[in-house]
Amino acid sequence: MSQIKVLFVCMGNICRSPTAEGVFNHIIQELGTEDRFHLDSAGTHAYHVGESPDARAQQTAESRGVDLSYIRARKFTAGDFETFDYILAMDTDNYDILMQACPSDYQHKVKLFLAFAPEHPESDVPDPYYGGPGGFEHVFDLVEAASRGFHNEVV
Repeated sequence: MSQIKVLFVCMGNICRSPTAEGVFNHIIQELGTEDRFHLDSAGTHAYHVGESPDARAQQTAESRGVDLSYIRARKFTAGDFETFDYILAMDTDNYDILMQACPSDYQHKVKLFLAFAPEHPESDVPDPYYGGPGGFEHVFDLVEAASRGFHNEVV
C-alpha cells in the first residue's frame, strides 16, 4: 500500500504548518497509522527557510505532548503539486497563492485545512506570529480538530 503524502502549508512555515505537521504526526503515532502517511510542511514565502518552528509554537506543542523540534522551515516548490496527495492550506490567502500557481491537473489536491473541522466556524487558522501565547493555544486547538477530522476522512 502506498503512503498518503500530506503537505501542510502556511506563509513562513514556522507557526501554523509545522504545528499541523507535528500534531498530525502525533495523532497518527497515537492511532498506529504512521506507516500509512508521509508528512511535510512548507511556506508560500521563503522568510524562514532552514529555521526551527517559532519558540512559542514549540512551547505550546510541548505543553500538550507534541514535539516540533525536528521540523525545519522550507519554501513550497512547484514539484510539491505532483509529489503530495493533499496540500492543506492554513488560510484562504495561502490557499489562493497555491491555487494561482497550481496546474489544473493538481488543483483537486489543494484544500483549506479547516474544512476538516466543520465544528469550528472559522475557515482560516489565524496567524499567531504577532500575537500573544493565547493565539498559539487557539491555533493548536484548531489544528488538532482539523487533524482528527482529516485522519477520519482519509483512513
